[in-house]
Amino acid sequence: MADIENNNMPKIAVSLGDLNGIGIEIALKSHEQICKFVNPIYCINEKMLNQASKLLELNVPESFTLHKTKGYFKINPKKCSKQSGFYSYHSFGDAINLAKKNEVQALVTLPINKEAWAKAGIKFKGHTEVLRNHFKKDALMVLGCDKMFVGLFSEHIPLKDVPQTIKTKKLISFFLDFAKCLNADKIAVLALNPHAGDNGVLGDEEEKINKAIKKANESLKKEVFFGAFVPDIAFSPKNRKEFKYFIAMYHDQGLIALKSLYFYESINMTLNLPIIRTSVDHGTAFDIAYDTKIEKSKLSYINAVKEALKLIKLKA
Repeated sequence: MADIENNNMPKIAVSLGDLNGIGIEIALKSHEQICKFVNPIYCINEKMLNQASKLLELNVPESFTLHKTKGYFKINPKKCSKQSGFYSYHSFGDAINLAKKNEVQALVTLPINKEAWAKAGIKFKGHTEVLRNHFKKDALMVLGCDKMFVGLFSEHIPLKDVPQTIKTKKLISFFLDFAKCLNADKIAVLALNPHAGDNGVLGDEEEKINKAIKKANESLKKEVFFGAFVPDIAFSPKNRKEFKYFIAMYHDQGLIALKSLYFYESINMTLNLPIIRTSVDHGTAFDIAYDTKIEKSKLSYINAVKEALKLIKLKA
């Protein structure tokens, strides 16, 4: 393992995610490619890295620079465990601290397992919730690729709780932050209910959504937000030609369309924070972990690193 590279390429911290999953293999196999445009610092210690590399029968690259996340456990490929959840949480925490102290210009995360975090007694359900709590900011979860980006107004909450989150003031704030962070000037907003509520027959949440669209556009003094679109036609080919940016009211409403269209290439970003964070847009894939079948999954990680680089340049 090497010392931190001393050149002009930006440094990024990489949290390795759940080591029982595919994250560490993605990192090892993508290292040479991402080193062409960034200097990665991996939040993992030598004992854990050597254990994983032996299980994968992969050599650790000479330039694989570590920030030594404390802890040790026996990797159990394909299994959800308290130990792996705990270690992935601390790897992420180390990456946050590196970014917060400006020792890196961005952080990129590999997938954690939410059940493993729960087993470890971690109160957060995912990366975005941790960042929101850490920085006390209304962090935005945005996923996508160059062809389409989807913002999620509500994230990892039960579907039955989504209608209670639909509040005009909260929607306006989300809309304005979304437009500002992405510098977007044309954004499609989805309704919540089938048929966009059919004028109240199938629900009245659309009244609040439409009011928020109107108020947000008035605040911006131009028409940026359009809708509320009937959800089942929001991502039609016609609309995707007209719009690159979409706001969905809940997790699966936006991500079913995104992952059906761009499963391997899409990424996850957390915006509206004082640091830059991007991520893969897939899970730990325990079913293929340590089976050396992750070639397609590398694309999301490489795209996440490239997007972090774009955001670094925009911030400069």
